[in-house]
Amino acid sequence: MDQALYYSTIGKVTMEKLGSLQSKMQDDTATTEDRQFALLLQEIVSLAKNRLSVTENESEFSKGSAVWVERTSGHNPHIRLHGGALEDDPVRS
Repeated sequence: MDQALYYSTIGKVTMEKLGSLQSKMQDDTATTEDRQFALLLQEIVSLAKNRLSVTENESEFSKGSAVWVERTSGHNPHIRLHGGALEDDPVRS
C-alpha cells in the first residue's frame, strides 16, 4: 500500500469527522461522546500541525535559514510529543 496515500486518507477522514462533530456541536445536537471524540480529534490535528511545523523549520534550518527551533544540547528539535517532534531527546548509549 502507498504510505503517502494511506496517511493522507487517514488525515482527510479525520478532518471530515472533526468537521462533522464540530457541526453537531454548533447545532447543539452533539452527545457527550461526540464532544469527547471531537476533543481527541482536535488534539490529534494539533499534534500533526505541530509535527509538520517542526519538519518545515528543520528543513529551512538545514538550508541555513534563520528559523526558530529550540534545541537540546544534542541539537535535536526540543518539542515533546505534545509539540510534535519525533526526535526530541538524544539517544542514550
